[in-house]
Formats: sequence, C-alpha cells, structure tokens
Amino acid sequence: MQFVVGLSIGLYFAVVVATPSYPSEKNMPVKNGKAKDDTTSFRKGLETIAPLVRSVEETPEPISTKVQGSIPSWINGNLLRNGPGKFEFGNTHFNHWFDGMAMLHQFKIVNGQVTYMSRFLQSDAFKKNTEGDRIVMSEFGTLAMPDPCKNFFQRFLSRFVMIEPTDNASVNFVKYKGDYYVSTETNFMHKVNPENLETLEKVDWSKFIAVNGATAHPHFDPDGTTYNMGNSYGSKGALYNIIKVPPGKTDAKETLEGAKVLCSIVPADRGNPSYYHSFAMSENYVVFIEQPIKMDLLKIITCKLRGKALSEGIYWDPNLETVFHLVDKRTGEVSSVKYHTKAISVFHQINAYEEDGFLMVDMCCSDDGQAINNYLIQNLRKSGDALDEVYNTLSRSYPRRFVFPLNVTNETPIDQNLNTRPDSKATCVKVNKDKVFCQHEDLHGDDLQDYGGLEFPQINYGKYNTKPYRFFYGCGFRHLVGDSLLKMDLKEKKFKVWYQKGFYPSEPVFVPSPDAVEEDDGVILSVVLTPSEDKGTFLLVLDAKTFEELARASVPVNMAYGFHGIFNSHT
Repeated sequence: MQFVVGLSIGLYFAVVVATPSYPSEKNMPVKNGKAKDDTTSFRKGLETIAPLVRSVEETPEPISTKVQGSIPSWINGNLLRNGPGKFEFGNTHFNHWFDGMAMLHQFKIVNGQVTYMSRFLQSDAFKKNTEGDRIVMSEFGTLAMPDPCKNFFQRFLSRFVMIEPTDNASVNFVKYKGDYYVSTETNFMHKVNPENLETLEKVDWSKFIAVNGATAHPHFDPDGTTYNMGNSYGSKGALYNIIKVPPGKTDAKETLEGAKVLCSIVPADRGNPSYYHSFAMSENYVVFIEQPIKMDLLKIITCKLRGKALSEGIYWDPNLETVFHLVDKRTGEVSSVKYHTKAISVFHQINAYEEDGFLMVDMCCSDDGQAINNYLIQNLRKSGDALDEVYNTLSRSYPRRFVFPLNVTNETPIDQNLNTRPDSKATCVKVNKDKVFCQHEDLHGDDLQDYGGLEFPQINYGKYNTKPYRFFYGCGFRHLVGDSLLKMDLKEKKFKVWYQKGFYPSEPVFVPSPDAVEEDDGVILSVVLTPSEDKGTFLLVLDAKTFEELARASVPVNMAYGFHGIFNSHT
C-alpha cells in the first residue's frame, strides 16, 4: 500500500537563529566585519514582533507607493513574494507559523516607480476553510477538528481517515518550463499568473511521477532543465527521489509532462527518513544531505487517530551522523562513496561547485535541529522576558563549506586529510572504502555572531550558481525573524551590513544590472516590515556592491513576515 504522507510537513524554511549580543542601538547602514573572540551572550529586551504574525487583508488591485531616493531605471519587473497571511478562521486558529494561509505579493518596478498588490492563493485549503468558517484542512502544526455539525459516531469515524495533503503553497515562487508556480512541500503546487497573482491551476506531482511531494527549492541548469527532490512511500517505507523536469513544452497547456525520477536513494532507516527542505547542485552532481532531523512515519500516518498534529512526528537525533549522497546528473548513478560529518541541521544551500577534483558545498548549518518546534504562533507573539526566553533557546545558523574529494578509489590512502586545496581549513579523511569523514571550514569571521548568524542565503544565481563565486547575501537573525541584511565576501572573510533598529527585512533577492561586469553589479531587493508602526512596510533597494541604500518604496499596508520569493524580469 502507498503511504499518503504527501508531506504537509511544511517545515518550510530554516530560521535556525542565533543568540548573540546586540552590537549597537544606532543605525549602521554599512559596516565591515572584523574578527574578534567568539563569545556568546543572551539577548535581553527584544521588541515584540506580534504584528508580523497577524492576519492581514489582501490588496487585489495595484496601489501606488511613495518612493524616497532613486530606483535605477533599468530595473523592470516584479518582485514576487510568498508567505502566510491568515492565521485563523472563525473561532479556530492555527498553531504554527508555517500553517498560515498563503498570501502572494507583487512589487512591480517600472521606470523607477513601484506598485504593490497581494492576493490570497485560492487553494482548496483556503476555500474550504473560508466556506466552513473554521479550519477544515490540517496543516503542519495544526490538526483540523471534526465537523461539529456531525454526530458523535461520525466524528469518531473521521479520526480513521487519512489526513489529506494540504495545497496551501505558502513557501516559495518557483519556475517550471517558463511558468510560475507557488509551492510548499506536498504533492500539490499552483500555477499562478505573475502579472496579476491569479491562481490558475492546481498541479499534482503524483500524476506525473511516483512521488508524494517535492521541495520548494528546485535548482536550474542554464538551459532551463529543473532538478528537485521528493519522497515516495510504499509498503517498505520511504525513498528519496531525485527529480528532473525538461525545460521545454510541446503544448502550451503543459505543466510537468516529461518529468522523471532520475534515481532513488534508500534511507538509512526507511521507517524514519530524514526531513530535508532543499538540496545542493553543482555542474555535474546533485547533492542530497541526509540529516538527523527525522520523520517518524508511524506517528505521522496515525496523527489524526491520536489527535496530534503532523509536527509531532518530527524529531532530532543528535547521535546520528549527517550523510552526503552524490548523484551524477547525467546518468543518475549514486556514488558508492558517502561523505559523513557530525550531526548538523541544514535548510538552505548557498552554492556548490567543482574545482581541481574537489566538490565544494556551501550551506547554512546549525549544530541543533530542534528550532522548528519553537516557531509556534504563541511564541512569536510573546513579549518581554517570555520572548527573550524563546529566542535564547534557539541555535545559531552559520555559513560553512564542506570539501569532498571526487576521485576516491581503493588506492586512496586511509586516515589522512585528502583536502589539498591551498588556504582551505576543511578536512576530509577516508575511513574505509566507501566512507569519507569531513569537517567543515567557516565562511565567516568570528564577528558574525554579533548579527545572529545568517540565513536565507542568496547569490547571483544566474551567472554563478554551480561556479566559483565570491559573494553571497542573507539575513542576520538577532530576533526570531531577520533584523538585518548581510553581504558576505568569501575572499576577504568580511561582510557589510544594512541595519536599522526596529526594521525587519525579508530574504534578500539579487537582481543583476543589464551591463554587469563584476559578480556584485546589481541591486538587492528586500521587503522591510516595522511592527511598531501601523502600515510601516517598504520595499528596500540596496546597491549590491556598496550595500548602500538607493531607495525605499513605502507601501500603506500591513504585511505578515513571509518566507521566499523571486524576481520576474520583464527585460
């Protein structure tokens, strides 16, 4: 039989944040990082961010914004953002941040001016919940209760019905074959119109290939070929599957036709597979990270019977090692050599590339995988000492590099560091013929702790994904959500910061300039929220090279803190 665990495990992203000291209370638009001793202190007196996790109204028709500064005239397109926007129906409310109903946002930038609009995704989950004026469909952290209009016997029997996978695609905007979709991590996506945010078509992965879901973070080859990962569930347990979607269409109405499973990887424990939010990809390899955040499938498929949410089936096992699996993108062959490291949790990759017989995999990592369960809405809405306590229990996430030797054979020596790259502190030691144990090197100086580590990493993806690169961007986390923007320089191991007290920026999106010569020629776009000010939302435009503010476009709306997005260029 097939397990229908089509994972509404919406562990949609990784705010595995840090617990460092606050550097200063004054505005610091730009700063270069300088190394210092690695000391850790707890945060005190955090500002409440409850307004950032409240239900908001949609803005279905474009409205004007007030622009301060000058937006470069070459920027022509839409910044598309996704995230939760509604946290209750009637007298019922969601428990977890990731459960909120998807709200789609569009910032249209043309000739230095910006308009804004937003719409709730017209998912089945949203429509059924709205019609019933209560939570009808279960989400990651919320179990829908039986219909109170049914009699006792009917409500009792409903506990024996499998939970229907949610189509509340609140994580990201993604592209397949040139079309735009919004995605979560179940088998359902929705095709949307990026020009008016209209919900066009519900698409089911399982109608095309034998998977029960796919991540919201696919990777792309230059020709448009798309790679993703998704689990499948059968009588013997789970499989991890690498998915390949062709770049072109033979018919305008196509969606995922031509998709195929490139290969399947057997979990170390098929009844307790690892949760993954994303994966890495280089020019020739897909890299799957099997981490110790585990899914207890028995608990998940019986959660409704037990009256528990799906999130109750997720756990962290620090006694397990993390295993990296390499898959040849051309042949689908899974390398027999496995690369191991200590227990880490990973949600977002930065980049991966091959050079001189080595594969470098850069990603944001934490040494603890329990943070997700702290992101209950009741925790995010706390204030005072209670809020400080929630924040101070969380582990920091830092950018790290792993170096994997690609040519490991029977003749490769055991018990010596195989990393011969100059100036690299990462190690990789062959333990036996099929196992290499690796230790990372940091991609930052010690002072990144002052900004709460880094998450939501982004690069100049179009030109530097799968290639050697110098810069990446992200959010600093001195709060439960991002409170600064960071530009990391891998060559100098320094960083620049945009920070203003009381402002909370979203994931930075890099947009290259049309005449770009250098890697960081372009701008950074980020949506900034201000919980202490009603309708204090603005689109921030930074010069990606200097990290200086070029402009901000103020939007007279309230907005919940969202997850991911992309730039839809019109040029």
